[in-house]
Amino acid sequence: MKNGSPSARILKLVAAAALAATASFAVAQEGTRIGFVNTERILRDAAPAKASQQKLEQEFSRREKELQDMAARLKSMGERIDRDGAVMSDGDRQRRQREYADVEKEFQRKQREFREDLNQRRNEELAQVIEKANRVIKQIAEQEKYDIILQEAVFASPRIDITEKVLRALTSGGK
Repeated sequence: MKNGSPSARILKLVAAAALAATASFAVAQEGTRIGFVNTERILRDAAPAKASQQKLEQEFSRREKELQDMAARLKSMGERIDRDGAVMSDGDRQRRQREYADVEKEFQRKQREFREDLNQRRNEELAQVIEKANRVIKQIAEQEKYDIILQEAVFASPRIDITEKVLRALTSGGK
């Protein structure tokens, strides 16, 4: 069963509903304190997430520029072949087409490597941000006596949303 399949989504919804029912029963029984954190917002708006994004942009900007230059070179080569192909000798046209094919293969290889390296580094950076966020969330939970803090929910009332507190704590260095 794939993560995005309809049955996986239904299972997630059923699990979320069961968790919500259990949580609301627990609240009714003991006055349990529940919080919610919007993980997507943390990964987008938190200071460490923004710093990681800038770090990645700096780290990969040179390679991205090289790929853009190579793409422009390929486009120019293709236009030249299309424009001058009719007046070239067969040998010259074949040589330029082979050269174009070689550059295109090299471009595709570099583009694939770039994507793989960027994805790997992005995952490493996100893991660090998530680790920091989880430490801050745990700290808030302990200080403010939360019984449970959810990071994914179909619906969460703004009344229990502590995302802003987490963002402020991450901005101030998790203190």
